[in-house]
Amino acid sequence: MKRIVIGTLLALPLALASFPSHASAAEIVVRPVVRHRVVHHPIVRRQVVRQRLIPGHWEHTRNGRRWVAARYVRY
Repeated sequence: MKRIVIGTLLALPLALASFPSHASAAEIVVRPVVRHRVVHHPIVRRQVVRQRLIPGHWEHTRNGRRWVAARYVRY
């Protein structure tokens, strides 16, 4: 008999907690997870640009000689 009474007393708080209350009856707003779409742009391959190296050299000007650094020229 004692076991039944003790079991009832232990189960009573759990039974009361399981009844819905005003707080649990409130409407819960769940915002949907917005996933941004990843836009895949088509990969555009570069055209091959041909270049020729013109080495550095001295140029003659009206005021004398001038050093021109090496550079690449597209052709």
